[in-house]
Amino acid sequence: MLDKKQIILIKGTREGLSLFIEESASFHDVIKELKEKIMASKPKEEEPIVSVNVKLGNRLLNEEQEKALRNIISVDNRFKITAIESDLISREDALKWREESEIKAINRIVRSGQVLEVEGDLLLVGDVNPGGKVVSTGNIYIMGNLYGIAHAGVTGDREAFITASYMKPTQLRIADYISRAPDYESDGVYMECGIIDEDQDKIIIDSLKVLSRKRKEISGFERRINNG
Repeated sequence: MLDKKQIILIKGTREGLSLFIEESASFHDVIKELKEKIMASKPKEEEPIVSVNVKLGNRLLNEEQEKALRNIISVDNRFKITAIESDLISREDALKWREESEIKAINRIVRSGQVLEVEGDLLLVGDVNPGGKVVSTGNIYIMGNLYGIAHAGVTGDREAFITASYMKPTQLRIADYISRAPDYESDGVYMECGIIDEDQDKIIIDSLKVLSRKRKEISGFERRINNG
């Protein structure tokens, strides 16, 4: 626990230094004490530049404050910031996280030549016809027939998966993995999911029941699907 009278606490680590900033102190006082401590511990010219991990606790820095911090913990003073960590997130980051983690429920038919693309998870109540395409940064749930193309985890999430009431796709894609129609049964499959199997290094079609085993962090929504 930090001494309440001490605004800056510096600890040595294998990687360099960890610099803890008392979260309740004014930024003016933080900068004042930081200058004193950095100058007092400045390495000699022949010594290597020291890496510094700054830990803010429950504090956020604006652009001007971060710039002031970096001006002090700088290469000129023989230090280099490798990370600035805060236990808080900005409003912009919170809104982005909400956008990316929210399930988007859409009721429509995706026809040939149409592309439906969303941020986060997609719940489509309707069919994806041949020539149609659905794309999501998260998981894809289709309460209908999947005949076209589905691409989940489009930004690189290999933990994403695709489910459909009836699955006979032209193509499944998860992150950078692609699986085409010949990989599936000729008559299609009901209430199945497509996931990446790391051992086989490809997309496989399996029962929805495997999600609770292979994807430990699935939400209550997926569990309700699994349990009917």
